[in-house]
Amino acid sequence: MTSKKRLFHALGEVASTVYGMDCDRVIEGLLERESLGPTGVGQGVALPHARLDGLTRVHGVFLRLERPVEYGAVDRQPVDLVFGLFAPLDAGVEHLKSLAVVSRTLRDPELCAMLRANDDPATLHTMLIAGRRTIPV
Repeated sequence: MTSKKRLFHALGEVASTVYGMDCDRVIEGLLERESLGPTGVGQGVALPHARLDGLTRVHGVFLRLERPVEYGAVDRQPVDLVFGLFAPLDAGVEHLKSLAVVSRTLRDPELCAMLRANDDPATLHTMLIAGRRTIPV
């Protein structure tokens, strides 16, 4: 991954493969949202998100990057943990609640260290949903 735009392409490809979303629409939605302000929240974490037509519920895609990407995060640090969140156009509160849960979860430095130290997708998934953490992946 060499850029934020390439990262958005990767998120679009995964969302398309896993959830059947239109890859181009995912990328457009992420770019539109990002134009309002960066979604890099600091400490190497980014939470790009978009509301998309045709979805019936909130979906998430988590990527752990081998090499951090310059993202324009609030702390100006590159990101390596990325959680893309996709919600229906009319999701309203559901979208905001999901974003808050993901944000709180990925603010945990211990969890982030464990995510960075692990390569197994099943283990990463388990870490993200463990305990009270209910993230829409």
